[in-house]
Amino acid sequence: MATNHALREKIRQLPDQPGVYRFLNARGKIIYIGKAKSLRKRVSSYFTSGRKHSHRIEHLLAHIHDLNYTITNSEVEALLLENNLIKTHQPKYNILLKDGKTYPYICIKAERFPRVFSTRTKVPDGSLYFGPYPSVGTMNALLDIIRGLIKVRNCNYHLSRANIQAGKFKICLEYQIGNCAAPCVGKQTEADYMQGIERIKHILRGNLAPVLRELETLMQQAAQNYEFEQAETYRKKLEQIKAYRNRSRVVSEKIRDLEVLTIASEQHLSVVNHFKVQNGAIVQTHAWEIKRTNEEQEEEILLACLEQLLVEDNRLAPALIGNVPLSSSLLPEGIEFSLPRKGDKKHLIELSLKNCKLLLEEKLYKQNFQKRQSQHERMMIELQKALNLPQLPDHIECFDNSNFQGSAPVASVVVFRQGKPAKKDYRHFNIKSVEGPNDFASMKEIVGRRYSRLLKEKQPLPKLVIIDGGKGQLSSAADALRELGLLGQIPLIGIAKRLEEIYAVGDPIPLHIDKKSPALHLIQQLRNEAHRFAITFHRNKRSKAPGQQSNLSRIKGIGPATAHKILSEFRSIKKLKAASPEALESLLGKSKARIIRQAIEKGEI
Repeated sequence: MATNHALREKIRQLPDQPGVYRFLNARGKIIYIGKAKSLRKRVSSYFTSGRKHSHRIEHLLAHIHDLNYTITNSEVEALLLENNLIKTHQPKYNILLKDGKTYPYICIKAERFPRVFSTRTKVPDGSLYFGPYPSVGTMNALLDIIRGLIKVRNCNYHLSRANIQAGKFKICLEYQIGNCAAPCVGKQTEADYMQGIERIKHILRGNLAPVLRELETLMQQAAQNYEFEQAETYRKKLEQIKAYRNRSRVVSEKIRDLEVLTIASEQHLSVVNHFKVQNGAIVQTHAWEIKRTNEEQEEEILLACLEQLLVEDNRLAPALIGNVPLSSSLLPEGIEFSLPRKGDKKHLIELSLKNCKLLLEEKLYKQNFQKRQSQHERMMIELQKALNLPQLPDHIECFDNSNFQGSAPVASVVVFRQGKPAKKDYRHFNIKSVEGPNDFASMKEIVGRRYSRLLKEKQPLPKLVIIDGGKGQLSSAADALRELGLLGQIPLIGIAKRLEEIYAVGDPIPLHIDKKSPALHLIQQLRNEAHRFAITFHRNKRSKAPGQQSNLSRIKGIGPATAHKILSEFRSIKKLKAASPEALESLLGKSKARIIRQAIEKGEI
């Protein structure tokens, strides 16, 4: 699977610690949240080459553009934080990736006198959905608590005002046993019913304190009235809702709503981390990266981030804690700051600061990584040292020529920029002024043509020119540059094939570069590429040569297209004559292969 370079590098730098990771799509939206005992191992496992994934996971991986993460102190905390974040963000792929199961939601239906029920299907009709709930038992316990405290209907009647006034419905058994207040016959007003729905919303959002107090009161009242069975029922519901609350807790039941804002700085970079705590649980995390261009103080940075939070969410908790003191006079109205020294709040600060420092290390490593030399840069630096060049050779050109017994002489130049092939700048040359097999004169012609054109078009000149050949070819190239007034302005070397000797103009003693040196590897890469490019062009030209093709075309039954096809395959008449009957039949078919064999036997070709 393909992953962008930035994502691969971020995955490689993930900490080997427990935490929660979040995959984002190209629009920056969270599409999957997961927990891990080791963030590095878990996230890397998605992108392991050759590993087979289910169709659902493949679909998820195809949409991952970025990721972020939050570290925790234990795997248990990671599990709890994952649960809270999934409830808050409800990512698209979390349900699809749970062992083939679809987890249920609690739905408050978008209708008059809304029903409250469990469902495994989300319908985009304006209804409110809470969940998903990994434990069906926990969800059912919560529904039982809600139905025991608040009377809601479970029928599917259309309770429009007109239907109720027309008396279309009758009181059912649910009213008789006390589970419903019978809004269907007008015994409960819509306003009273909706007050109960609002209470249910608070419960489902985790605001359980009022429910706990009410259950405690009901349990005590039942006990005082000697209704011990009813008191036991309330006690069990009380335990169930406490267990549900504890499953949703990361921090502490002593902590209510709270904002956590910490900062870590190094060099000219700061990272700020934000935790949003509601009812003792972390429900939201966010981090900022700030480049300190003007030596801003950490207090200024934190206040700027706090203002950004207010813009994005005007329901900030009134209590704010952090690791850097903030002046109360600079804080927004209604927010009080404290600097915890111990206890659960101090634990929260340490956890947030831990995330800051890890993210800061990741950012600094990325910056340093970008500054580090690439393999191509090292090769260019080594080449500059080996040849004692005045500039880094980030623009190199290499020439080679090719002919066969003086026929179809051609040449090529290949261009490397930043140590890598720039294939769009490659050029072919047909030799125009040289007759016969004269490599030296051909080299002089193509070097002269190449740089006279660059001068005419005012194009940048290379910082190194390499000639594929020994002293003779090098001398010819030097003559061409001399005539253009460029000799001495452009460094010029030649490489002899046999011993990989490097020759410089005017120096009879060759330079031997260590065969393991990156400098020699770069020269060889250029030489081989120029040779390949020239040979390919030469072969194509020879295959279209009119002399050989016309000989074949004169044979009765062989047209120009077939002649071109034959020369493209065998390259020359000599190789055609040596070809086996099977090779000819495979290429041309039996009929034309027989014609070619007969022409060869008669000496027509």
